[in-house]
Amino acid sequence: MPGIAPTYDWIAHHAGRRPRQLAIHDLQTARKFTYAELDRRTGQLTAALAAMGIARGDRVALLAPNCAEYFELQFACGRLGAIMLPLNWRLTVPELRYILGDSTPKLLVHDSGFRDQAAQLSDHRLEIDPERPDSAYETALASAPPPPAPLELTHDDIAMVMYTSGTTGHPKGAIITHGMVFWNAVNLGIPAMISPLTVQLVILPLFHTGGLNCYANPVLHAGGTILIMRAFDPGQALDYISDPALGITHFFGVPAPYQFMMQHPKFQGADLSRLKISGVGGAPCALAILEGWSARGVPLLQGWGMTETSPAGTMVDAADAIRKVGSAGKAMMHTAIRIVDSTGANVAQGEIGELLIKGPNITPGYWNKPEATASSFTDGWLHTGDAARLDDEGFVYIVDRWKDMYISGGENVYPAEVENVLFQLPEVADAAIIGVPSERWGEVGMAIVVRKPGQDLDEGDIIRHCLGQLAKFKVPQSVAFVDVLPRNATGKVLKRELKVQFAGGSAPAIS
Repeated sequence: MPGIAPTYDWIAHHAGRRPRQLAIHDLQTARKFTYAELDRRTGQLTAALAAMGIARGDRVALLAPNCAEYFELQFACGRLGAIMLPLNWRLTVPELRYILGDSTPKLLVHDSGFRDQAAQLSDHRLEIDPERPDSAYETALASAPPPPAPLELTHDDIAMVMYTSGTTGHPKGAIITHGMVFWNAVNLGIPAMISPLTVQLVILPLFHTGGLNCYANPVLHAGGTILIMRAFDPGQALDYISDPALGITHFFGVPAPYQFMMQHPKFQGADLSRLKISGVGGAPCALAILEGWSARGVPLLQGWGMTETSPAGTMVDAADAIRKVGSAGKAMMHTAIRIVDSTGANVAQGEIGELLIKGPNITPGYWNKPEATASSFTDGWLHTGDAARLDDEGFVYIVDRWKDMYISGGENVYPAEVENVLFQLPEVADAAIIGVPSERWGEVGMAIVVRKPGQDLDEGDIIRHCLGQLAKFKVPQSVAFVDVLPRNATGKVLKRELKVQFAGGSAPAIS
């Protein structure tokens, strides 16, 4: 019926049901928005965008650090049937220019800190500056006419396009539908015990699906509260979690933030007692990290997913977190998975194969990339590129990225397994394994290691330790020591950059 808010507009729903409930607390600026205030601002932004000519199907790009405006724009685009385009602010202007050329947004909304980059990227801009009440963004909201009636959309309509990092060539824009966002909220909300009482500390970048959808959007779907950190700092995050006035119940991160928090001097004294759910995903998590947090009474609930799966694909329930430490759990409720060999046949229990996934939370394809879309699916099953196995109870174990595996003397080596062994050494602050060319074995492992400050550790120490823990073909043949590992915005190690530096690989177009 015309005039009725679409079912995906959670903000309008909660503004009517719990208007005074705190929806968003922007910790950087100390701004707080109830659901009524968030709904009002979203309506003003909807009207402002419509006055600029933004209509159904148009793209609106956002270049900004973590801030409340991500959600205002997301839901304003939803009310217009427009498509949000979150941009990775770590990319260079040429890299961003490619993405904008591929997606052709009508408007670029940007933070004042990216004014120079935005001027090089678009002639149609709207600037956010939380420190200025007269910023272009706030002025547009204040002067907006009454908003138009929300469009009636279906779950198949596109909500946003998220560009995924390219391992070769240019990045691809994964299409994210309103249905994908909804089903992710359903799939994650139940095992993560998300409710109107949930208070989540959001640390991952909101241009990434991990920041936006684990668990921020599910929390807003349930009518809970999200606390947004503009940039992650391990000591500050521990202070926030310890603060009873904030009452943080939920936390999600990739392994790196957990590792950095665990290594921080404040970790042992932090009050973690209010944390009900602490999720980890995005990359295989070292056992040392899982055990370190468990020792503080916080079992980390591992999950697996990717941008194309919105992102939740599997998750371990809280009851199994300790018993199945290291597992990514089982398929989400409205999702199916398979593990297959190179012929597409299901592998036997315990064998390693490629993880395939299917369900209403899966992308329909890539923006302007019909060939990439076609090659990514087999009979509706998405090829994830992740190597995995199932145990005798059906729990999934993500072994590694399929592309990160290397073959040494005919044997498959999965770097995550070796990295787990490296993290057993107390002198190791960070570590990664890559395969490098070998005339005799085809490829052998190379360990790239960051020592903890003041620690004495050499190549022989590392290799001797690995010889006592691993089959000989898995033991790295050489070690390089560095000050820091290259990581992307979500904390994943950029192994392709390590391969360029240490194995003579070709440089990627996008990092």
